Amino acid sequence: MQLQQLAYFVAVAEVRHFTQAAEILHVAQPSLSKQIRALEAELGASLFSRARGNITLTPAGETLLPLAKRILADVETARLEVQELAGLRRGRVRLGATPSLCAGLLGDVLRRFHDAYPGIRLIVEEGGSRDLVRDLTRGLLDLALVILPLHGDPPLETTPVLRENLVVASPVEPGKVPRRSFLRIEDLRNRPLVMFRSGYDLREATIGACRAAGFEPRFAVEGGEMDAVLRFVEAGLGIAVVPSMVLAGRPGLRGTPLVLPDEPAGLQRTIALAHRKDVDPTHASRAFCETLEAYVAEAARGGSLPAGVEAVS
Repeated sequence: MQLQQLAYFVAVAEVRHFTQAAEILHVAQPSLSKQIRALEAELGASLFSRARGNITLTPAGETLLPLAKRILADVETARLEVQELAGLRRGRVRLGATPSLCAGLLGDVLRRFHDAYPGIRLIVEEGGSRDLVRDLTRGLLDLALVILPLHGDPPLETTPVLRENLVVASPVEPGKVPRRSFLRIEDLRNRPLVMFRSGYDLREATIGACRAAGFEPRFAVEGGEMDAVLRFVEAGLGIAVVPSMVLAGRPGLRGTPLVLPDEPAGLQRTIALAHRKDVDPTHASRAFCETLEAYVAEAARGGSLPAGVEAVS
């Protein structure tokens, strides 16, 4: 059974005339009649009664007509929805992002995208980079902003977007001037640390840097998300290594650059936009990528990126 045959059948059923139906459909009448006969042969029943020049529906035709109309309507709906998706009037983007980005510049990017494509539904999943890589690989996300380098060689395509400084967050002590403008990784030895839960790239980066310097970090408290970690630091429980951008709007915290022996410019990390290699991004996902890249480029030119953040050209 073909869609064309159903369309021919519905046209004849509505006008009750083969020649007129053929004219409406812009096809030759013999071709239309041939397709109707083929449909009847496949169904094993006559659809029209042609007695005395009058065209009427047989019981089989009466049964098929509403079903055929529904099938053709569903096909048209599918066609329109796909066209609307291609035209970015409908669709969905499932985006994963690290907490530092959710608390920082991502809000402005989402606003710009929503203003340009109000029919696209945005679903944001906040989490550590390793968690986001796992969810993206499993098909639970369309895009994710993750930290490079990736671990375990997942099947993802990545495009570096931003580079951000990592700093040591500590409570501001009123009236006290900081003694040093930077800290070395060795300065974290025996200092109580507020540590993120497993799954955060920041956790692995901090622990790895301490071990490379020859010591195990000491945790005052561990297992928090970004906001909890910052609040624990404000409460004086310890210090934490965090992205510089998350300290904006937190006057109770100070960020001190962290210097490694082989990184005199300070400890940094690269943020990349990732998607699966084996799945082509949807039109909506590609539009979001373009929106993000345009926003970052404009913000870099205008000097409005958060402190400690730079665009990766």
